[in-house]
Amino acid sequence: MTNDPTPDRLRRSDPPLSGEGKERKPILLCAGGTGGHLFPAEALAVALGKRGLAVELATDHRAAHFGFPARAVHLIPSATLRGRNPIALARTLTTLALGTAKAWLLIGRMKPAAVVGFGGYPTVPPLFAASLRGVPTVLHEANGVMGRANRMLAARVTKIATGFPTLKNLEPVLQAKVTFTGNPVRPAVVAAAATAYAAPEAGGTLHLLVFGGSQGAHVMAEIVPKAIERLAGDARARLSVVQQARAEDLEAVRKVYARLGVAAECAPFFSDLPLRLAAAHLVVSRSGASTVAELSAIGRPAILVPLPHALDQDQLANAGVLEAAGGAITIVQRDFTPDRLAAEIGRLAADPAALSRMAAGAKAAGTLDAAERLADIVMKVAGN
Repeated sequence: MTNDPTPDRLRRSDPPLSGEGKERKPILLCAGGTGGHLFPAEALAVALGKRGLAVELATDHRAAHFGFPARAVHLIPSATLRGRNPIALARTLTTLALGTAKAWLLIGRMKPAAVVGFGGYPTVPPLFAASLRGVPTVLHEANGVMGRANRMLAARVTKIATGFPTLKNLEPVLQAKVTFTGNPVRPAVVAAAATAYAAPEAGGTLHLLVFGGSQGAHVMAEIVPKAIERLAGDARARLSVVQQARAEDLEAVRKVYARLGVAAECAPFFSDLPLRLAAAHLVVSRSGASTVAELSAIGRPAILVPLPHALDQDQLANAGVLEAAGGAITIVQRDFTPDRLAAEIGRLAADPAALSRMAAGAKAAGTLDAAERLADIVMKVAGN
């Protein structure tokens, strides 16, 4: 990052590319600061960059060190609507109003050709401000169920793109705005997708990848090592485990695998996750939209454990799509026990053909060109 006198601008790079002798207007992307929102935004940024369009990002403080491929990153105040406490609600609405005012000024300065949102409450102020200024807007819903923030914006935006062919919680009157694009995946995922699935040989090593989304998941550290301990000795001896674990869980997870003599690599975060997905025979994970998109793009069989307390149950819907395609087994968290997981891993480890069928089912549900499809919509809306 370079120093910049503007407090809410984090990074600036080269000027936008020009077309036919004059500068083309940039595109403003808006996303919450988690991987589930930022990864598809990153994929679109790359696709638009290839077409000669400059991109800037509006987000929250969590994305400050993400290294997003944009000429500038702007922090816009936002807050999540939770509960009905009048004081908390007033604070949230005040923060959103402040964010909208900052976004209004930002859009006035940069004059974007279009504003594209990827969900989460940090997208609300920029998209709302863009609609007030009459700037064309595109909303991308990554999940199979439209989230609350996106539902707030759906009636105001120009177009709605979806990550899945069907979308719940959308008013019928808004269906005319909807186009299915799929969920954009990062270039690293597209590259990893070129690696064909090779089922484990009978009696050979089974590569197991375990993760809980970009923020990790304590339940994986609690259940997976215990499940592996319950496997029959020959099945356990075949395992090579890569597991994401939160920092506070890391030492306990490593100790279990060391005691069992299981080859394991554990860390709080893997920057090369697409490559590790491509190397896996079986994945155990949450079912966020980006996770499901990457599993299906690369084509890897999975045991999915949806986040249980989400108000919209979006991860359950996402897992259901991949399960219906034959690419995954869904276990709701109340049933995600060491015994149940050990049974599923043991069964699949003994049936390489079943793993291959699941990999093919997952691959068939993937949409590798989703970023290009979404870029087409953005350029059409922007008048390019």
